[in-house]
Amino acid sequence: MMIDLALIPDQPKAALSGATSPDTAHPNLVRPDTAHPNLVRPDTAHPDMAHPDLAWRDALLAAAAAAAQQLRGRLTADAALATTSWFGVGGTADLLFRPVDREDLQLFLQLLPPQVPLTILGATSNVLLRDGGIRGAVIRLGRDFAKIDVAADDATAIQAGAAALDVAVAGFAAGLGLTGLAFLIGIPGSVGGAVAMNAGAFGGETKDFLSSVVLMDRQGHISTASPQSLNMSYRQAELPAGHIVIAATFQAQIGDEATIRERMKQIKQERDQSQPTRSKTGGSTFKNPPAAATAHLPPNLKKAWQLIDAAGCRGLRRGAAMVSDKHCNFLVNLGGSTAREIEQLGEDVRQSVLEKFALTLEWEIKRLGEVAMPVTTDQPVTTGQPVTIGQRGI
Repeated sequence: MMIDLALIPDQPKAALSGATSPDTAHPNLVRPDTAHPNLVRPDTAHPDMAHPDLAWRDALLAAAAAAAQQLRGRLTADAALATTSWFGVGGTADLLFRPVDREDLQLFLQLLPPQVPLTILGATSNVLLRDGGIRGAVIRLGRDFAKIDVAADDATAIQAGAAALDVAVAGFAAGLGLTGLAFLIGIPGSVGGAVAMNAGAFGGETKDFLSSVVLMDRQGHISTASPQSLNMSYRQAELPAGHIVIAATFQAQIGDEATIRERMKQIKQERDQSQPTRSKTGGSTFKNPPAAATAHLPPNLKKAWQLIDAAGCRGLRRGAAMVSDKHCNFLVNLGGSTAREIEQLGEDVRQSVLEKFALTLEWEIKRLGEVAMPVTTDQPVTTGQPVTIGQRGI
């Protein structure tokens, strides 16, 4: 294994590798300057932010080099995240690890100090990665976690790794003539994310077809949980603290393949027609309010997009971020936007809806990482046409 000594300036060579030459100690460690030629370290990218204490990273790299069992996945220090984000924004991760398989993930978790923050990233289709980057370790599950198969003891049960795309699960089920999972083709994420937030669309929810979930804790121990134990509800699930979703089993039913594929085709067409699927976006931005919160409103003001539209926010812009004019519960990056602009635009929308309807929208998109600067709502925003929201002109 080779460790780049430039990443560990205060460690003597002997402490890193013992009898092993550090130049051959960790071939999977990617140097920031070679992996990402345009990458700027967080402390130089944001002068107002103190450079985080990375002693834990140095110690982990040293421990990985000295371990009897070697990490096989790729380790990337100061890894750029924007290129993996659907929004195309975001800072860097202190350390990014892509495990090869379960055993590799277990080893990494056992080496990772318990006090270090841990973030799991999936397809990032419903995530806003902030400009200040993510402190601690970030894990992205790889190909071995994307396998899909039929359960050995039940021909109508589908087992999928957490990195398997929802659309792939839908297609796999259709190919077997199994019905119930067609709605997953309308969710542009991965199985892990679908479980973690009880993703749903087009009349289906993850919890309705989930039979079990395989989890791994920070010590690398594997356990199985039922959907009931996760208390899954609208767009949320209560995962045990410190646990990672690594696989899930879905229960389908025998159906007709032609009928299933026709339904999938309809869902895809409806999604393409109603949502900005070809834009840099992050999916539905806000949750639909609970029924009690909109009880005083007419039937056409029950959903988040209806409230946003009625508040005059369709087409609202802040810099290069815009409320989609195709579906106003989507924020889009027109090109060159920052996470700060996108998040501020979302706060503008929430404020407008609050002023108009005395109702606070809840974020559905997960905002991860540190802001480079405080998010405020005091900067000018623009739309294609001037509108009035409550008593405020925009």
